[in-house]
Amino acid sequence: MSRIGLPVLETPRLIIREIEESDVYDMFEYASLPNVGPVAGWEPHKSLSYTKSIIKMFRNKYQYGQLGVFAIVLKESDKMIGTIELHTYVKNHKAELGYTISPYFWGNGYAYEAAKAVISWGFNELELKRIECTAFVNNNQSNRVCEKLGLDFECVRKKGYMLYDGSIHDISCYAITDDEYFKSIRS
Repeated sequence: MSRIGLPVLETPRLIIREIEESDVYDMFEYASLPNVGPVAGWEPHKSLSYTKSIIKMFRNKYQYGQLGVFAIVLKESDKMIGTIELHTYVKNHKAELGYTISPYFWGNGYAYEAAKAVISWGFNELELKRIECTAFVNNNQSNRVCEKLGLDFECVRKKGYMLYDGSIHDISCYAITDDEYFKSIRS
């Protein structure tokens, strides 16, 4: 698959653009915290070089038929405060929404605002039929974002996720179809 590049999406407070190598310091600032990665399913970053390798991997996802990863950037300060993506992408069919926001910016609606823009892009531009999102059952913030976005709770996948440390966790599964999405924006 050739590199297509991600579009730049804008919301009232955010610029959502492809992650760049220059985002390494902002990303490390939150990705190294012990309360961020584990609730999203990944190990906290231990060094800037590790964060650089993650960004490189994100930028090379297209080589594996994936779309890539967006950086979530505050318009007012040009600070990168998180990432968002549609991963596990199947062209013209479905993808899974994933996002992380720096805890320094939790509670401001940024995950919702960014996810709303990315979901719109997924249905309107990529012509997806379904967008899914999973979160650990005890990750109340992410589960609430899914509900606010209009994703339907479908199930709990018991023992559905193994963390980097080998621990196994239940995950909540949410989804929205193209029909449901377009009906909701017309209402």
